[in-house]
Amino acid sequence: MANMPKRVKHRKVHRGRLRGFASRGNRVTLGEHGLMALEAGWVSAQVIEAARVAANRFLGGEGKLYIRMFPHKPITCIPQETRMGKGKGEPEYWAAEVRPGKILYEIGGVPDAVAKQAFARVAHKLPVKVRYVPRRVM
Repeated sequence: MANMPKRVKHRKVHRGRLRGFASRGNRVTLGEHGLMALEAGWVSAQVIEAARVAANRFLGGEGKLYIRMFPHKPITCIPQETRMGKGKGEPEYWAAEVRPGKILYEIGGVPDAVAKQAFARVAHKLPVKVRYVPRRVM
């Protein structure tokens, strides 16, 4: 089943604008390796799930994958060949809003090389540019 909220206050929301950088969720905290977004965009629930499956298949049961984004935003679409003026369309899918600097996925319990290869497979699925970041020890 698709990743989506259990309940929402409003079925439809405005599109909004993705400006600025991520102020929260911008550090690797759960695992040792992270995948950071370099640009803003919407990542649909289907893409999040496809990337999770790709990473878990590559990891083969070793290590742990953490997903650090959640699709809270309903994206609406109007059917094709519909005339103007019939209102806003119905919610079609759910998406996560991603800003530059946001950590999207984390992996723990595997070496550097394995994590980089797993993230390379994940990056092919994502609609935003990403890069590998290691955990900083403070």
